[in-house]
Amino acid sequence: MLTDLNHTNCSGCCSSGNRIFTVSFMIILLLAILLGNSLILAIFLGTKHIRTPQGYLKTSLAVADLALGILVVPFSVYGEIRMLSLNASTAEGDYEVLFVGSWHPCYLIGPVFAGCTLVSISTIFLLTIERSIAILKPLHKEVVITRRRTLLLILLSWTASFFLAMTPMIFSQGGIVLEYNHCSRMCNYAPAPASPAHVWQILLLFPAFDFSLLGGTLIINALSLTTIHQYTRRRKLLSGTDQEPLRVSFSDIKAAKTIGTLTMAFTVSFTPIAVFVVGNVLGYQWCTFSFFAFWILASNSCCNVIIYSVCDQRFREGARQLFISTRCFCCRTFER
Repeated sequence: MLTDLNHTNCSGCCSSGNRIFTVSFMIILLLAILLGNSLILAIFLGTKHIRTPQGYLKTSLAVADLALGILVVPFSVYGEIRMLSLNASTAEGDYEVLFVGSWHPCYLIGPVFAGCTLVSISTIFLLTIERSIAILKPLHKEVVITRRRTLLLILLSWTASFFLAMTPMIFSQGGIVLEYNHCSRMCNYAPAPASPAHVWQILLLFPAFDFSLLGGTLIINALSLTTIHQYTRRRKLLSGTDQEPLRVSFSDIKAAKTIGTLTMAFTVSFTPIAVFVVGNVLGYQWCTFSFFAFWILASNSCCNVIIYSVCDQRFREGARQLFISTRCFCCRTFER
């Protein structure tokens, strides 16, 4: 039986002022996700020299983040604005006014949130593999990493991620359902009435899968960055000699560092969710903590554009070209 701490934890955070602040935060985050990932897609799809296997993987990551901005976050914004207009509390029963009819929107939005999160993790893992081959086996990069294989892996990543997102409902035999949680302000998995306690253990699949991929990603990143460090030292030693330099390009090195930064950002944002899921399985329900955990993870969806802008010179050049093209188009339209 879960320890119900919702009312005690939320008693100080349910005022209209706090709810207005929450809605403002959600709207700002929504705009950042939509604008940031739309910019990423425009640059990667509109610039020919970025249409590479790495570019396709980054595009897949942007699509997963954009899906959160199109479906998941707007529904939470709608829920909070609706409750604010009704001047209702954050009690669980009050949120039933959001749903009319027999179909519950969370049965769409919940799997989208879980599936896109899993897609992000698996895509970062694939990006790390792609960069490690470019760093560790630079002569084999063009043979091993092809567009066809990359697109096939992207399709496999999306299929496997959304299948895993549906497993709690498929294999729990009705013991786990999706509902709008008044603590996290998102559609979350929840135990069905009279469901056995061990059903919750199915949700451990998520942190187990995620941390397995993240752990492997961190190890591979560490190996690649160690190789880059050794390469840098060797390049200094070979400077001024007639020996053949190593074949690792500067762009491959910068890309590996960018992927390493993406991995660290996602690991930091995902860890609170893993702690929350494990706590729920153990019988705890942290209301305030669940809000911060879920929305820290959602905030990561707008961080990629910042990381690319700081670490990726090609992305900055693509953004500059896009800005120039857009300005020229607007000028021609205005002159007409």
